[in-house]
Amino acid sequence: MNMSKFLLPGLVIVGFVATMAQPAAEMDTKEKFLRPDLKVPVDNKLNAERINLGKMLFFDPRLSGSNWISCATCHNPALGWSDGLPKARGNKQKELARATPTLVNVAYNRMQMWDGRFRTLEQQALGPIESPDEMNQNLDELVTELKAIKAYEQLFFEAYPGQGITKNTIAKALSSFQRTIVATKAPFDRWVVGDEDAISQEAKSGFALFTGKANCAKCHMGFNFVDDGFHNIGLKSNQDEGRFGVRPVKISMGAFKTPTLRDIAKTAPYMHNGIYNTLEEVVDHYDRGGDAKGNLSPNIEPLNLSDKEKADLVAFLKTLSGESMQVQLPYLPNHYSAQSEF
Repeated sequence: MNMSKFLLPGLVIVGFVATMAQPAAEMDTKEKFLRPDLKVPVDNKLNAERINLGKMLFFDPRLSGSNWISCATCHNPALGWSDGLPKARGNKQKELARATPTLVNVAYNRMQMWDGRFRTLEQQALGPIESPDEMNQNLDELVTELKAIKAYEQLFFEAYPGQGITKNTIAKALSSFQRTIVATKAPFDRWVVGDEDAISQEAKSGFALFTGKANCAKCHMGFNFVDDGFHNIGLKSNQDEGRFGVRPVKISMGAFKTPTLRDIAKTAPYMHNGIYNTLEEVVDHYDRGGDAKGNLSPNIEPLNLSDKEKADLVAFLKTLSGESMQVQLPYLPNHYSAQSEF
Protein backbone atom coordinates (compact mmCIF):
# COMPACT_ATOMS: atom_id res chain seq x y z
CA MET A 1 0.00 0.00 0.00
CA ASN A 2 1.60 3.25 -1.12
CA MET A 3 1.04 6.02 1.42
CA SER A 4 3.40 8.49 -0.25
CA LYS A 5 2.35 11.89 -1.56
CA PHE A 6 1.67 12.48 -5.20
CA LEU A 7 4.17 15.10 -6.29
CA LEU A 8 3.49 17.82 -8.83
CA PRO A 9 5.80 17.76 -11.85
CA GLY A 10 7.99 20.81 -12.29
CA LEU A 11 6.44 23.69 -14.16
CA VAL A 12 8.06 24.86 -17.37
CA ILE A 13 7.91 28.66 -17.37
CA VAL A 14 7.48 30.06 -20.85
CA GLY A 15 5.88 33.14 -22.39
CA PHE A 16 4.88 36.32 -20.65
CA VAL A 17 4.17 36.64 -16.93
CA ALA A 18 0.60 37.68 -17.65
CA THR A 19 -0.09 34.44 -19.56
CA MET A 20 1.26 32.31 -16.69
CA ALA A 21 -0.72 33.94 -13.88
CA GLN A 22 -3.91 31.93 -14.34
CA PRO A 23 -2.26 28.49 -14.78
CA ALA A 24 -0.08 29.14 -11.71
CA ALA A 25 -3.14 30.01 -9.64
CA GLU A 26 -4.91 26.91 -10.90
CA MET A 27 -1.95 24.69 -10.00
CA ASP A 28 -1.88 26.21 -6.52
CA THR A 29 -5.57 25.29 -6.14
CA LYS A 30 -5.00 21.76 -7.42
CA GLU A 31 -2.08 21.21 -5.06
CA LYS A 32 -4.41 21.54 -2.07
CA PHE A 33 -6.05 18.26 -3.12
CA LEU A 34 -2.91 16.09 -3.15
CA ARG A 35 -2.76 12.99 -0.95
CA PRO A 36 -1.09 13.67 2.43
CA ASP A 37 0.93 11.20 4.47
CA LEU A 38 -1.20 8.89 6.59
CA LYS A 39 -0.73 9.31 10.33
CA VAL A 40 -0.79 6.12 12.41
CA PRO A 41 -0.75 5.84 16.24
CA VAL A 42 2.69 4.99 17.63
CA ASP A 43 1.22 2.05 19.56
CA ASN A 44 -0.50 0.57 16.52
CA LYS A 45 1.92 0.76 13.61
CA LEU A 46 0.75 -0.98 10.46
CA ASN A 47 2.17 -4.38 9.59
CA ALA A 48 0.95 -7.39 7.65
CA GLU A 49 -0.01 -9.40 10.75
CA ARG A 50 -2.21 -6.63 12.16
CA ILE A 51 -3.87 -5.87 8.84
CA ASN A 52 -4.53 -9.57 8.19
CA LEU A 53 -6.04 -10.10 11.64
CA GLY A 54 -8.16 -6.97 11.37
CA LYS A 55 -9.47 -8.08 8.00
CA MET A 56 -10.60 -11.42 9.45
CA LEU A 57 -12.34 -9.72 12.36
CA PHE A 58 -13.99 -7.23 9.99
CA PHE A 59 -15.63 -10.03 8.00
CA ASP A 60 -16.36 -12.33 10.96
CA PRO A 61 -20.06 -12.37 12.01
CA ARG A 62 -19.06 -13.80 15.37
CA LEU A 63 -18.25 -10.24 16.43
CA SER A 64 -22.01 -9.68 16.76
CA GLY A 65 -24.30 -10.97 19.48
CA SER A 66 -26.41 -12.83 16.91
CA ASN A 67 -23.36 -14.26 15.08
CA TRP A 68 -25.05 -13.07 11.89
CA ILE A 69 -23.77 -9.50 11.48
CA SER A 70 -20.19 -8.54 10.66
CA CYS A 71 -18.68 -5.11 10.12
CA ALA A 72 -18.82 -5.90 6.40
CA THR A 73 -22.59 -6.41 6.56
CA CYS A 74 -23.03 -2.64 6.60
CA HIS A 75 -19.64 -1.70 5.13
CA ASN A 76 -19.67 -3.84 2.01
CA PRO A 77 -16.66 -3.32 -0.31
CA ALA A 78 -18.91 -4.07 -3.30
CA LEU A 79 -21.17 -1.16 -2.31
CA GLY A 80 -18.53 1.52 -1.81
CA TRP A 81 -17.86 0.30 1.76
CA SER A 82 -21.42 1.25 2.65
CA ASP A 83 -24.68 -0.70 2.19
CA GLY A 84 -26.65 1.07 -0.53
CA LEU A 85 -29.56 1.73 1.84
CA PRO A 86 -31.10 5.08 2.85
CA LYS A 87 -30.66 4.07 6.49
CA ALA A 88 -28.62 1.31 8.06
CA ARG A 89 -30.10 -1.98 9.28
CA GLY A 90 -28.87 -3.25 12.62
CA ASN A 91 -29.63 -5.97 15.14
CA LYS A 92 -32.72 -7.98 14.16
CA GLN A 93 -32.93 -5.92 10.96
CA LYS A 94 -33.94 -2.81 12.88
CA GLU A 95 -33.83 0.31 10.71
CA LEU A 96 -31.48 2.81 12.31
CA ALA A 97 -31.76 6.58 12.32
CA ARG A 98 -28.82 7.28 10.00
CA ALA A 99 -27.24 6.06 6.79
CA THR A 100 -24.13 3.90 6.86
CA PRO A 101 -21.14 6.13 6.01
CA THR A 102 -18.49 4.84 3.66
CA LEU A 103 -15.20 3.68 5.18
CA VAL A 104 -13.18 4.97 2.22
CA ASN A 105 -10.37 7.15 3.61
CA VAL A 106 -11.77 6.81 7.13
CA ALA A 107 -8.18 6.86 8.40
CA TYR A 108 -7.89 10.50 7.35
CA ASN A 109 -10.85 11.59 9.50
CA ARG A 110 -10.09 13.55 12.64
CA MET A 111 -13.42 12.49 14.15
CA GLN A 112 -15.55 9.43 13.48
CA MET A 113 -19.29 8.80 13.04
CA TRP A 114 -21.85 11.25 11.70
CA ASP A 115 -21.90 13.10 15.03
CA GLY A 116 -18.17 12.87 15.75
CA ARG A 117 -18.60 11.00 19.01
CA PHE A 118 -15.29 9.17 18.60
CA ARG A 119 -11.90 10.80 18.07
CA THR A 120 -9.94 7.78 16.86
CA LEU A 121 -10.49 4.73 14.71
CA GLU A 122 -9.62 2.56 17.71
CA GLN A 123 -12.47 4.14 19.70
CA GLN A 124 -14.86 3.90 16.77
CA ALA A 125 -14.11 0.23 16.09
CA LEU A 126 -15.82 -0.97 19.25
CA GLY A 127 -18.78 1.42 19.21
CA PRO A 128 -20.97 -0.40 16.65
CA ILE A 129 -20.01 -3.82 18.09
CA GLU A 130 -21.40 -3.09 21.53
CA SER A 131 -24.32 -0.91 20.40
CA PRO A 132 -27.63 -2.73 21.19
CA ASP A 133 -29.09 -1.32 17.97
CA GLU A 134 -26.20 -2.38 15.75
CA MET A 135 -24.13 -5.52 16.45
CA ASN A 136 -25.38 -5.98 20.03
CA GLN A 137 -22.29 -7.76 21.35
CA ASN A 138 -21.05 -7.72 24.94
CA LEU A 139 -17.33 -6.97 24.61
CA ASP A 140 -16.27 -9.14 27.56
CA GLU A 141 -18.18 -12.05 26.04
CA LEU A 142 -16.56 -11.36 22.68
CA VAL A 143 -13.09 -11.60 24.22
CA THR A 144 -14.04 -14.95 25.77
CA GLU A 145 -15.45 -16.24 22.48
CA LEU A 146 -12.34 -15.30 20.52
CA LYS A 147 -10.04 -16.83 23.12
CA ALA A 148 -11.87 -20.13 22.59
CA ILE A 149 -10.73 -20.15 18.95
CA LYS A 150 -7.13 -21.41 18.99
CA ALA A 151 -6.25 -19.96 15.61
CA TYR A 152 -7.29 -16.49 16.76
CA GLU A 153 -5.05 -16.84 19.82
CA GLN A 154 -2.09 -17.45 17.51
CA LEU A 155 -3.04 -14.60 15.21
CA PHE A 156 -3.32 -12.12 18.07
CA PHE A 157 0.03 -13.32 19.45
CA GLU A 158 1.68 -12.67 16.10
CA ALA A 159 0.05 -9.29 15.63
CA TYR A 160 0.31 -8.01 19.21
CA PRO A 161 2.99 -10.06 21.03
CA GLY A 162 2.48 -10.17 24.78
CA GLN A 163 -0.85 -8.33 24.66
CA GLY A 164 -3.26 -11.21 24.08
CA ILE A 165 -6.90 -10.99 23.03
CA THR A 166 -8.41 -7.95 24.70
CA LYS A 167 -10.93 -5.26 23.82
CA ASN A 168 -7.97 -3.01 23.11
CA THR A 169 -6.23 -5.37 20.68
CA ILE A 170 -9.52 -6.15 18.91
CA ALA A 171 -9.97 -2.41 18.34
CA LYS A 172 -6.37 -2.03 17.20
CA ALA A 173 -6.60 -4.87 14.69
CA LEU A 174 -9.89 -3.64 13.20
CA SER A 175 -8.44 -0.14 12.92
CA SER A 176 -5.33 -1.46 11.19
CA PHE A 177 -7.42 -3.04 8.46
CA GLN A 178 -9.63 0.04 8.13
CA ARG A 179 -6.53 2.18 7.57
CA THR A 180 -5.93 0.23 4.37
CA ILE A 181 -9.35 1.19 2.96
CA VAL A 182 -8.12 4.14 0.96
CA ALA A 183 -9.33 5.67 -2.28
CA THR A 184 -7.56 4.46 -5.39
CA LYS A 185 -6.21 7.00 -7.86
CA ALA A 186 -9.22 8.61 -9.55
CA PRO A 187 -9.34 10.53 -12.84
CA PHE A 188 -9.21 13.76 -10.79
CA ASP A 189 -5.92 12.67 -9.21
CA ARG A 190 -4.38 12.04 -12.61
CA TRP A 191 -5.50 15.47 -13.75
CA VAL A 192 -4.07 17.14 -10.66
CA VAL A 193 -0.61 15.85 -11.48
CA GLY A 194 -0.68 16.93 -15.08
CA ASP A 195 -2.75 14.55 -17.26
CA GLU A 196 -5.03 17.03 -19.02
CA ASP A 197 -6.91 14.24 -20.78
CA ALA A 198 -7.86 12.48 -17.52
CA ILE A 199 -11.11 14.44 -17.13
CA SER A 200 -13.49 16.18 -19.51
CA GLN A 201 -13.76 19.91 -20.14
CA GLU A 202 -17.14 19.80 -18.39
CA ALA A 203 -15.49 18.33 -15.29
CA LYS A 204 -12.76 20.98 -15.40
CA SER A 205 -15.45 23.65 -15.48
CA GLY A 206 -17.13 21.83 -12.60
CA PHE A 207 -13.92 21.99 -10.57
CA ALA A 208 -13.72 25.73 -11.18
CA LEU A 209 -17.30 26.01 -9.89
CA PHE A 210 -16.51 23.70 -6.95
CA THR A 211 -13.67 25.94 -5.79
CA GLY A 212 -15.30 29.18 -6.93
CA LYS A 213 -18.92 30.20 -7.49
CA ALA A 214 -20.50 27.14 -5.86
CA ASN A 215 -18.02 27.37 -2.96
CA CYS A 216 -18.23 23.64 -2.23
CA ALA A 217 -14.57 23.64 -1.22
CA LYS A 218 -15.40 25.74 1.81
CA CYS A 219 -16.47 22.49 3.51
CA HIS A 220 -15.19 19.84 1.10
CA MET A 221 -11.50 20.65 1.09
CA GLY A 222 -8.20 18.83 0.72
CA PHE A 223 -7.43 15.33 -0.50
CA ASN A 224 -10.33 13.78 1.42
CA PHE A 225 -12.73 16.63 0.56
CA VAL A 226 -13.69 17.27 4.20
CA ASP A 227 -13.22 20.09 6.70
CA ASP A 228 -13.68 17.84 9.75
CA GLY A 229 -16.51 20.16 10.75
CA PHE A 230 -20.23 19.80 11.44
CA HIS A 231 -22.94 21.67 9.56
CA ASN A 232 -26.71 21.91 9.46
CA ILE A 233 -27.35 21.92 5.72
CA GLY A 234 -31.10 22.42 5.88
CA LEU A 235 -32.42 18.95 5.10
CA LYS A 236 -36.20 18.80 4.84
CA SER A 237 -38.04 17.17 7.78
CA ASN A 238 -34.83 16.38 9.67
CA GLN A 239 -35.59 15.70 13.35
CA ASP A 240 -32.17 14.25 14.22
CA GLU A 241 -30.22 16.43 16.67
CA GLY A 242 -26.89 15.32 15.18
CA ARG A 243 -23.78 16.85 16.73
CA PHE A 244 -25.89 18.47 19.46
CA GLY A 245 -26.13 15.09 21.17
CA VAL A 246 -22.35 15.15 21.64
CA ARG A 247 -21.75 18.88 22.00
CA PRO A 248 -24.96 20.58 23.21
CA VAL A 249 -24.56 24.08 21.83
CA LYS A 250 -27.12 25.75 19.56
CA ILE A 251 -25.01 25.76 16.41
CA SER A 252 -24.66 21.96 16.65
CA MET A 253 -28.39 21.25 16.50
CA GLY A 254 -29.10 19.26 13.36
CA ALA A 255 -25.46 19.46 12.28
CA PHE A 256 -23.56 16.47 10.87
CA LYS A 257 -19.96 15.77 9.95
CA THR A 258 -18.94 16.72 6.44
CA PRO A 259 -18.62 13.41 4.54
CA THR A 260 -15.83 12.59 2.14
CA LEU A 261 -16.54 13.00 -1.56
CA ARG A 262 -14.07 10.26 -2.49
CA ASP A 263 -15.82 7.49 -4.44
CA ILE A 264 -18.99 9.56 -4.20
CA ALA A 265 -20.47 8.02 -7.36
CA LYS A 266 -20.50 4.61 -5.60
CA THR A 267 -22.08 5.55 -2.28
CA ALA A 268 -25.68 6.59 -2.96
CA PRO A 269 -28.07 7.29 -1.28
CA TYR A 270 -26.68 10.57 0.04
CA MET A 271 -26.86 12.61 3.26
CA HIS A 272 -26.99 11.29 6.83
CA ASN A 273 -30.57 10.16 6.32
CA GLY A 274 -30.24 8.88 2.74
CA ILE A 275 -32.77 11.39 1.47
CA TYR A 276 -31.24 11.81 -2.01
CA ASN A 277 -30.62 9.08 -4.58
CA THR A 278 -28.60 11.00 -7.15
CA LEU A 279 -25.80 13.57 -7.27
CA GLU A 280 -28.11 15.78 -9.30
CA GLU A 281 -30.52 15.92 -6.35
CA VAL A 282 -27.64 16.78 -4.01
CA VAL A 283 -26.49 19.64 -6.24
CA ASP A 284 -30.08 20.92 -6.51
CA HIS A 285 -30.33 20.93 -2.71
CA TYR A 286 -27.29 23.15 -2.34
CA ASP A 287 -28.29 25.30 -5.30
CA ARG A 288 -31.53 26.29 -3.59
CA GLY A 289 -29.72 26.93 -0.30
CA GLY A 290 -31.25 24.01 1.58
CA ASP A 291 -34.87 23.60 2.61
CA ALA A 292 -35.22 23.85 6.40
CA LYS A 293 -33.90 27.28 7.34
CA GLY A 294 -33.88 26.92 11.13
CA ASN A 295 -30.34 26.83 12.53
CA LEU A 296 -28.98 26.68 8.98
CA SER A 297 -25.20 26.79 8.63
CA PRO A 298 -23.97 30.19 7.40
CA ASN A 299 -22.10 28.31 4.66
CA ILE A 300 -25.41 27.33 3.04
CA GLU A 301 -26.95 29.91 0.73
CA PRO A 302 -28.57 29.88 -2.72
CA LEU A 303 -26.04 29.43 -5.53
CA ASN A 304 -28.12 30.41 -8.56
CA LEU A 305 -26.39 27.91 -10.82
CA SER A 306 -27.53 27.41 -14.40
CA ASP A 307 -28.50 23.94 -15.63
CA LYS A 308 -25.16 23.77 -17.47
CA GLU A 309 -23.23 24.70 -14.33
CA LYS A 310 -25.04 22.08 -12.28
CA ALA A 311 -24.29 19.43 -14.91
CA ASP A 312 -20.61 20.45 -14.94
CA LEU A 313 -20.48 20.21 -11.15
CA VAL A 314 -21.88 16.66 -11.26
CA ALA A 315 -19.38 15.78 -14.00
CA PHE A 316 -16.56 16.91 -11.70
CA LEU A 317 -17.90 14.97 -8.70
CA LYS A 318 -17.90 11.79 -10.77
CA THR A 319 -14.16 12.18 -11.42
CA LEU A 320 -13.52 11.59 -7.70
CA SER A 321 -14.29 7.87 -8.02
CA GLY A 322 -11.49 5.52 -9.04
CA GLU A 323 -11.31 1.78 -9.55
CA SER A 324 -12.78 -0.19 -6.66
CA MET A 325 -10.28 -1.53 -4.17
CA GLN A 326 -9.86 -5.26 -4.80
CA VAL A 327 -10.65 -7.29 -1.68
CA GLN A 328 -10.22 -11.04 -1.34
CA LEU A 329 -12.46 -12.43 1.36
CA PRO A 330 -10.48 -14.10 4.15
CA TYR A 331 -10.78 -17.65 5.40
CA LEU A 332 -12.05 -17.38 8.97
CA PRO A 333 -10.57 -19.55 11.72
CA ASN A 334 -12.96 -22.08 13.25
CA HIS A 335 -13.44 -23.56 16.71
CA TYR A 336 -12.22 -26.97 15.81
CA SER A 337 -8.68 -26.68 14.51
CA ALA A 338 -5.64 -24.59 15.25
CA GLN A 339 -4.59 -25.39 11.69
CA SER A 340 -7.54 -23.63 10.02
CA GLU A 341 -6.75 -22.00 6.70
CA PHE A 342 -6.64 -18.21 7.01
